[in-house]
Amino acid sequence: MPSLSVRKIELKTLDLLKVQAAKHGVSMEEEVRQIIRKSVSTPECLGDMAVRLFSPAYGAETLYIAPREVHAPLDFK
Repeated sequence: MPSLSVRKIELKTLDLLKVQAAKHGVSMEEEVRQIIRKSVSTPECLGDMAVRLFSPAYGAETLYIAPREVHAPLDFK
């Protein structure tokens, strides 16, 4: 499998990467692989994103929609 070297990474960026990898419980190398894979993969479909954001199955609370006011119809006379 091919490999990639990245030079001149800022120290602060490297430190943030270490922290992020630790939070996800993976090595820095695996974290970078996941970041690259996500950045070049096909974007999520709008419907899939809506399900992920608003579905109770994914931990979202019930979506609250405020009641709408009923207005009188316009008179064009």
